[in-house]
Amino acid sequence: TVVDPYKQCLLSHSCTEIVGVDPLFLKGVTFPSEYPANPDTVVKLTVYDAKDKSQESSSFLGSATFSVGDLLRAKDERLTLSLRSSDGVCAAGTIVVSRLKMGEMEEVDVDNIATDLPAQKVYRFQTMDSKWMLVREQMEECTLSFSIPKQLLTLYIQEDMSRVQDLRDLGELSPHWDNLRKEVMIQYGGIISSYQETLAELDKISGPSFKPSCCKAQKPLEFIPINLHTQRMRVTCPKKTDALYDIITVGAPAAHFQGFKSGGLQRLLHRYDAEKKSFSTAYQCIYYSPEHTAKAQEVLSTMSLLQPLITSLAGQLLQAARERSSAGLRDALKNLSDKTEQFVHTLKDELVKSALLALHAAQPGYVSKNQKHSPGKAGHQGSVSQSNEQSSVQELPGHCPTSAVAEGTGECNNVGASHINSGPTLKHQDSIPQHKEFDEEEWDRLWANVAKCLNCVIAMVDKLLDEDHCKQETVPEQQLADVITSHNPGDWREQLTPVVSRLQECVLVVEEQAKRAMTFVLLQEAACSIPQGFLLQQRRDVVFSQALAAMACGFVMRLYAGMRDKDFLKQLHLVGLVAQFESLLSTYSEEIGMLEDMEVGISDLQRVTFRITEAKTDDLSDLQPLVCGQRDHFTVEVPLPQVVFKTLPQEIKEGKPLRVYPVLFNVGINEQQTIAERFGDISLQERINQKNFETLEAYYKSLSEKVPVECLPCFQTQTDVKGLLETLGQNVVTKKRKNVEILWVAGAICRRLNGIRFTSCKSAKDRTSMSVTLEQCALLRDEHQLSKDFFVRALDCMRREGCRIENVQKNIRCRKYAFNMLQLMAFPKSYRPPEGTYGKVDS
Repeated sequence: TVVDPYKQCLLSHSCTEIVGVDPLFLKGVTFPSEYPANPDTVVKLTVYDAKDKSQESSSFLGSATFSVGDLLRAKDERLTLSLRSSDGVCAAGTIVVSRLKMGEMEEVDVDNIATDLPAQKVYRFQTMDSKWMLVREQMEECTLSFSIPKQLLTLYIQEDMSRVQDLRDLGELSPHWDNLRKEVMIQYGGIISSYQETLAELDKISGPSFKPSCCKAQKPLEFIPINLHTQRMRVTCPKKTDALYDIITVGAPAAHFQGFKSGGLQRLLHRYDAEKKSFSTAYQCIYYSPEHTAKAQEVLSTMSLLQPLITSLAGQLLQAARERSSAGLRDALKNLSDKTEQFVHTLKDELVKSALLALHAAQPGYVSKNQKHSPGKAGHQGSVSQSNEQSSVQELPGHCPTSAVAEGTGECNNVGASHINSGPTLKHQDSIPQHKEFDEEEWDRLWANVAKCLNCVIAMVDKLLDEDHCKQETVPEQQLADVITSHNPGDWREQLTPVVSRLQECVLVVEEQAKRAMTFVLLQEAACSIPQGFLLQQRRDVVFSQALAAMACGFVMRLYAGMRDKDFLKQLHLVGLVAQFESLLSTYSEEIGMLEDMEVGISDLQRVTFRITEAKTDDLSDLQPLVCGQRDHFTVEVPLPQVVFKTLPQEIKEGKPLRVYPVLFNVGINEQQTIAERFGDISLQERINQKNFETLEAYYKSLSEKVPVECLPCFQTQTDVKGLLETLGQNVVTKKRKNVEILWVAGAICRRLNGIRFTSCKSAKDRTSMSVTLEQCALLRDEHQLSKDFFVRALDCMRREGCRIENVQKNIRCRKYAFNMLQLMAFPKSYRPPEGTYGKVDS
């Protein structure tokens, strides 16, 4: 306890662990920098005799009092104090108080994403050479727990509102297709409304920056990761450099509010893809394969990026022409050519042309080859008769084996197809004519015109540069200045403007038609998805939001830790980082659904890149990561203080996208996993581990080709990464129950590769605590020569009095891990908490 200097009362501050016969305390007492301690602060130590650890019964032995100044002035930084009984008369023994000082290692500042009140614990452990190491644990909440999901919700809403507008922009459709469009827009409207309500609820929340495990199934918090915390262990050893070990703990990304009655995302998506074809039959829409739907989304995304970029580059070209800058003209032309060629390449896909034909056929007054020779049915400018409309619905592109859709893009169920042989030139805003036949070759001519316009621009620039070069060679030197002065500086711009304007117009026309065509493809996908696909998208959004918040937190923490490591920064921009997720979920009952959700959520992180930017100011608000993009690809921008940003490699400063390669390894350890291994199915776990081992192996191969092995961090243990990968591969294929060595080896590989470590279970509270403390003690043993005699004591001390029991307290307001004796009998021995730290609690 500490005497409050203002109120002159005792305040409970900290406690040590319970020790046995040898009264040597391993856990210390810390005064954080923000704590108002000074040399006059008075500290009172009280010693108890613990009779029963499980019941926490104890009796008073004695107490002693000293000031902080007394300890600071002590000769050997130690005070020997006499313990006094409650009446202050009888001596009850002595107690030695030592001052512990961590090394001089400069702290890594990540306060921009951390909260103000971290949990800190300090320990003193003996090494194999009978010396003492100092260990500090620090656990913090992360502000990104809420900020990342809120940004994602805003982006989801914007994306879905944009899709609704794109559907409106398809123009007039026949009643069948118009009804499908209305149904799809209603579904989007429901999602938008739901997300807006959730965002409004999140904006009202203030207080802790984490979601407790007891709130994991609450609807307003479903996008928020469960119990997300950063944990850092700092080790100071005699005559050695201080070391830092970071880990992110988070509940398994899963849709707890929606439940797991029908399984998780992996199973639901597999079932949905298998049934989608029959959905298209029921809704009389064109079936496009998942590959073609993904292609349509890719085309839309690429065009939305390239079209404004081409317009901007065209402006730069004209600006260089106005300034008569030959070098500027060449650079602008090169960039414009590259992006325009990329734009044309995107449009050459057969899917775009066939989708245009399908959209034409879906409009009122569509005339197929079978109908055009019937004068009584094709000549009216108004609507089509009911019988004709049914006929047109049955003759949409996709059914006929010779149609472009059937050959190149997809199949049509209950929907036929016919080609239209000729048609007028497509014009901007009125490109696909109604009541007329559609000329398939017209689309080829349209995108080819973009290439032709680009060639005209290139030819004009070459002509201008050649003429200028010839004039400079033929004019005598004494007259050159006069010629340049008298030359009209507007000539280049005036000659370039017509061809550049034509290019921009062609790009706009083609972009509009392609956008409508791809929107029509996505309409088929959405129409076939009612309501299953929309529910799955919402579930996927929820899971991804939790996963991205954890990933962004881990990336920022790892970035700051490696800011002064040139080898790490080189690896970051040349290859990227591996992010290893350790999961302790069982493959039984509800947890198998959680694991299926988590697998998809972690896999979806492959669609994320990071980019480092220079912060406008050093204010906390300007240092928060920002998310931009759409569901098919997100970018997380991480602003750094200006002083730090200047020290980065040029590639990173120029905004190079930085990749993160997520891998997931799962080994269930509880009693439910025992049931799964003996009577159930663990194939999901085996498949996940095998697949992610291959991903990790491929990452290491890529890293080895681009980064010298000397650039990777050094560890005391001699086994290299290649040897560890071989061990991991053998363990992955070995049929062994609760083979936790998979997790140990995968974690060791991650640290050797400068990776980001995550540990998860259902709520990141109980099993996660056992894993984190075990990993920390294993690091102390393997890298800092923790004495074998102290390993179990250190492990029990961390579990009983360390940051993880504080995490339990934060979540359920009780300092008990949610285990019972029968459950623990099924746990691997190294994952069992010490006596008295567990019991039946509401988790």
